[in-house]
Amino acid sequence: MDIAPEREDSVDMPARRRWFEDRRVLKRIVLAVLIVLILPYALIFFYLLPFIHPVSTLMLRDLVLLRGYDRQWVSLDKIAPVVVQSVMMSEDGQYCFHGGVDWAEMRMLVEDTLKGQATRGGSTIPMQTAKNLFLWNSRSFVRKALELPLAVTTDFVLSKRRLMEIYLNIAEWGPGIYGIEAAAQHHFKVPASKLTRRQASLLAVSLPNPIDRNAGKPGRGLRRLAGVIERRAQGSGDYIKCIYD
Repeated sequence: MDIAPEREDSVDMPARRRWFEDRRVLKRIVLAVLIVLILPYALIFFYLLPFIHPVSTLMLRDLVLLRGYDRQWVSLDKIAPVVVQSVMMSEDGQYCFHGGVDWAEMRMLVEDTLKGQATRGGSTIPMQTAKNLFLWNSRSFVRKALELPLAVTTDFVLSKRRLMEIYLNIAEWGPGIYGIEAAAQHHFKVPASKLTRRQASLLAVSLPNPIDRNAGKPGRGLRRLAGVIERRAQGSGDYIKCIYD
């Protein structure tokens, strides 16, 4: 009796099944990555709503680690103008004039890096806001590549006032201390609306390293930097017109 040869289709079925399963898994991974990449851009439009109070990734980290944090949201109208002046003069003097990224500054930083020279931070307030809202803290080229388009989009979608309001309410000013209201209460025992020019300048210069720089107990170096920013803030009228018309 002749035995019919085993069908080739039946031999290939397990391999085909594995191929389809692998393809399904790959599609899910690609979809998840796309969602992660697109979600921040959708949230930027969501943050147009004035009653939405965004939280930063550092706040979420503190919640996950069960540390808790102190943040009391306040509108820009309840923040002393000297805070805005000081932060802009310390962190981003061209805030009202660029579109999220100071490309001239960025070009100089890239050139210095290629020459092997030490570089400054160079991040604008929109870049720092995008990083605080959606990314992580450690420096890397991957994070910077994600940060730049997010900063440009954030600056394009949100008004300068709304962007500044969000930044001042999510910036870190000490372990578990987020936002200008909590910072003012923690370091100086006053609300953000009552901060003096000196106090505002101390808070501004502590922003690059709020864990080591204590605005409420400044050392000689921090006081010196604050004095420089205080003088710049006094002459900042033309630089803050996008916030206070």
